[in-house]
Amino acid sequence: MDNPEDFWDSFYRERSQVWSGEPNKFLVREAASLAPRSALDLGCGEGADAIWLAQHGWSVTAIDISAVALGRAAAHAAALGLAGRIDWQQHDLAAWTPTAAYDLVSAQFLHSPVDFPREEVLRTAAGAVAPGGTLLVVGHEAFPPWSRHPAPEVPLPRPAEVADQLGLAAGHWQVETAESPAREVTGPDGQSAVLTDSVLRVRRLDH
Repeated sequence: MDNPEDFWDSFYRERSQVWSGEPNKFLVREAASLAPRSALDLGCGEGADAIWLAQHGWSVTAIDISAVALGRAAAHAAALGLAGRIDWQQHDLAAWTPTAAYDLVSAQFLHSPVDFPREEVLRTAAGAVAPGGTLLVVGHEAFPPWSRHPAPEVPLPRPAEVADQLGLAAGHWQVETAESPAREVTGPDGQSAVLTDSVLRVRRLDH
């Protein structure tokens, strides 16, 4: 089985830029109404989400397993004059433990074709939300047929199931968004498919 760090470094080395450079639309939509304070971006990749947050006043900690992706992200942020607003950190999220609490914890499409304990990581992420803060988890409900992921035809958790997996204490969290929007996508060889995403936003009520 591939070592996760080696896999992701190799993945990013395949192209000089893997992602679009645009922030995830659900992050933009859901964070727009939040007061910009401290944010944690899990699986930040080439940094588009972290950079968008920093541009909108957030102090950001951005974590990824790939040094290649983090190098690109940091260079892009520096070119935009944002180096001081983002703390880029290399961690394997499977072994990561938060050392601070954040007003926004964002996990956007945190999936991996190599061994990855997603449920455990998301529960750990929930523990990093500050009182009054927000956890935003966006993912696929199914992978496209051309995906590298094993068994792409197997359905993934819907928002209510993600909430159950998080194990949030009753009375201490409020669900603010739980939806399954569909979108059309195009594969690397021009294939087309309709994908359904899972969008879950919850707020910690403790003060």
